Amino acid sequence: MLRSLYSGISGLRSHQTMLDVTGNNIANVNTAGYKGSSVLFQDSLSQLIGNPGIPDDQVGGRNPAQVGLGVQVAGVRTNFAQGSAQATGRGGDLMISGDGFFAVRSGGETLYTRAGGFSFDPTGKMVTADGSIVQGWSAQNGVVNTGQAVGNIVLPLDAVAPARATTAATVTGNLPSTAAAGDTIVRDVTVYDAQGAPSTLSLTFTRTATGWNVTEPTSGATGSMTFTDGKQAAPGLTLTAGSVSIALGSVTGYATMSTVAVTDQNGAAAGTLKSYSITGDGSIVGTFSNGATQTLGKIAMATFANPEGLEKAGGTSYRPSVNSGVAQLGEAGQAGFGKLVSGNLEMSNVDLSQEFTNLIVAQRGFQANARIITTSDEVLQELTQLKR
Repeated sequence: MLRSLYSGISGLRSHQTMLDVTGNNIANVNTAGYKGSSVLFQDSLSQLIGNPGIPDDQVGGRNPAQVGLGVQVAGVRTNFAQGSAQATGRGGDLMISGDGFFAVRSGGETLYTRAGGFSFDPTGKMVTADGSIVQGWSAQNGVVNTGQAVGNIVLPLDAVAPARATTAATVTGNLPSTAAAGDTIVRDVTVYDAQGAPSTLSLTFTRTATGWNVTEPTSGATGSMTFTDGKQAAPGLTLTAGSVSIALGSVTGYATMSTVAVTDQNGAAAGTLKSYSITGDGSIVGTFSNGATQTLGKIAMATFANPEGLEKAGGTSYRPSVNSGVAQLGEAGQAGFGKLVSGNLEMSNVDLSQEFTNLIVAQRGFQANARIITTSDEVLQELTQLKR
């Protein structure tokens, strides 16, 4: 049979593979985290029909004469270029800006993905859309030890922020210098003990001939403030009421205004978890009902020496292969690892204009190779008709 016949068949097969890859790219144009693929061709073995000759004084050298035997697919390469960002506003949606993958656990196997559409299931596990569990490190008392082995990220839904005893309070505002001697102003503030039990701290401001006195009846603490051009001499009064240090250095003494108030105290009752947010380094930070914030865990990142060597496992996930190297785990934002952008998803990096061009190229290549087969068939037909 003619060699061209088999070359045309190999061309059909190879261009069909190109059509398959291009069609899959177009089908996944809106798949978050999808990375487009491209086909590389190479020629097949060539048949030697003329040996090379060695040049000498009488005859020049002769090049080898070879006829190719067709084409084959050398490989299907994955393009890991960054995809565009799509804002979603969901705190659980994460985009990797730079290199790296999320590690997820599915069916006893660790897979890797760029698709960061995460949520929490009823047990608090951080999961992907198909139920794979996101891997990372859990925090102990707000501290994450990234030196430990990674595990399932579980949001502690029953987490409690411990109570904080009040040790400091701040008073700001103005005491009116136009008040009559003996006038009083009372300001109350709620403070907490180490168990989170609230109590009321009452400050009584009394106008004197030279300024203002301040007392706290429960502890018996007392102090006085004098003003020069409406300001206290630095650093101003600090009143110690029991275990609470009350800073009054910012209080002024201008005319008319009576705006003095306790603006801050550092104690709090115990609090329950209300919401969470994810920072650029992958830390999951919980916000509690008492206003406290605490790190609850950190999402792990993975990189590979040769990402193109990863094997696609479906679900926009990859598994390591012998040519990808082993996963190197680390934290987002470190050297070699991209940062995380919360509230965004990485879209497919498929370029539709390029894919449709590839579709035309593959179609024309398929048609051209089909013509090789029909032409070879016509030649064979002529050959068989030599004997009538």
